[in-house]
Amino acid sequence: MLDSAQQESALNSILNKAFPEYKTIKSQVTDARLEMTLELSRAEVERIKKMAGDQALETIRNRVDQFGVSEPDIRPQGEGRILIQLPGVKDIQRAKDLIGRTAMLEFKLVDEQGDLQGALKGEMPPGSEVLYEIEKNKETGRSTKQPLLVKKRPLMTGEYITDAKVGFGNQYNQPYVSVSFDSRGARLFSQITGEHVNQRLAIVLDGNIYSAPVIREKISGGHASIEGSFSPQEAHDLAIVLRAGALPAPVTVLEERVVGATLGEDSIRMGVHSMFLAGILVILFMAIYYKSSGIIADGALLLNVVFILACLAAFRATLTMPGMAGIILTIGMSVDANVLINERIREETRLGKTLRAAVEAGFSKALLTILDANVTTLIAALVLFQFGTGPVRGFAITLCIGIICSMFTAIFISRFVFDFLLFKMNKKAISI
Repeated sequence: MLDSAQQESALNSILNKAFPEYKTIKSQVTDARLEMTLELSRAEVERIKKMAGDQALETIRNRVDQFGVSEPDIRPQGEGRILIQLPGVKDIQRAKDLIGRTAMLEFKLVDEQGDLQGALKGEMPPGSEVLYEIEKNKETGRSTKQPLLVKKRPLMTGEYITDAKVGFGNQYNQPYVSVSFDSRGARLFSQITGEHVNQRLAIVLDGNIYSAPVIREKISGGHASIEGSFSPQEAHDLAIVLRAGALPAPVTVLEERVVGATLGEDSIRMGVHSMFLAGILVILFMAIYYKSSGIIADGALLLNVVFILACLAAFRATLTMPGMAGIILTIGMSVDANVLINERIREETRLGKTLRAAVEAGFSKALLTILDANVTTLIAALVLFQFGTGPVRGFAITLCIGIICSMFTAIFISRFVFDFLLFKMNKKAISI
C-alpha cells in the first residue's frame, strides 16, 4: 500500500530503472491497494521472438547433427518458421519427435506428506502438482502411468548440463542416461542431495517423470543418471536432446513433405555421368597434348580420385550431389599442377638442359606456384565448411580432401614416376 502519489511516482521511477523493458499500462487504487499492470514493450517482444527463433534454430541444428543426418538443410523461413530438410532419413516419426521435443529437464522433490488421492480428486495441496511416471512392461510392452505428487517448484533444471551419455546397468543391462553438470550445477546438485537425504527426487522431462529415486547420500562430483523403462534408441535420443539443450518454446510441425527416391536416382545418375565425362575429357586432353608426360598426369589423376573416395569411406561420409561437384572440380584442379610442371620442363629443355636437369628444375620451380594456388583454394574451402550448411558443407569437405590428395599425387607421385623412368629405366627421352 502506498500512502501518497509521491511514493507512487518513486515506485514508477524504480520500475523504469530496474525494468526498462516494461511499461505501465494501468494503475488504479482498489480497497486501499495500488494495482499496476505492466507489459513488455513492442521492441522487447520482438527481441525475445528473434532470440527464441535463433536459439531454436541452433538447438535443432545441434540435435540433427548428432542424429547423424548427412548434409541437413536447416534455415529460417519467414517469421516464426524453420525449414528442415533431412536427406536419407527413413524413420520420419523418430526425427520429428527428436526435433520437436522441448527437453525441459527439472529435478523436483516428491511430496510425501501430501494426500495423493485427494489431489487426484481435485483437492490439490498448495505448492504441489500431480505428474505421471510412465512404466513399460518388458514382457507385454504395455505402458502404464503411475501418478506422483511432487512439488511445483523445481530445485534444479537442466540448464547446467554439459554432457549426456548412454550407459547400461550392470545387473539387467538396462540403458540409462548419465548427465554431467558444470561447476555451478555440481555445487547445486551436491547441496540439494545433501539437504534431502532419504527423500525422493523426481527427474522430470517435459512434464513426465522418468524416475523418482530415493536420495541415499549426498552426491558430489557433478554427475547424475536418468533411469527409466526406455529402449537403447530412446536413451540415445534423450541424450541427444539433453546435450543440445532445451528449446525456448514448443515446436509444431506445420507441413511435412516426403520426396521420393526417383528424383534422387536420376540426379545421382546424371552426376555420375558428368563426373565420368569430365574425367575422360581431361584424360584425353592431357594424353594428346603432353603425350607420355600427359599419361603420367592421367595416372596421378586416377590415383587422386581413388584417394578421395578412400578418404570419404574412412570418414564414413556420404557421396551426394554437392560432393560429386567437388570431385568434378578437383579433377580439373588436380591436372593443373601437372600442367605447371610439364610447362616448366618444356621451358628448361628449350634452354638446352638435359632431361634429368629439366625435370629437376621443372618440379622445383613449379612447387611454389602449386602450393600458392592450392593453399588459397583450400582456405576458401575451409571457410565454406566453417560457415556453410548442408550441401555447401558437403561440397567443401570433398573439395578440401581433393586439394590435399591432388597436391600429393602431383608433387610426389608424378615425381616418383619421372625418377623411376629416368634413373631405373634409364630413359633418355620422354615426350612432353
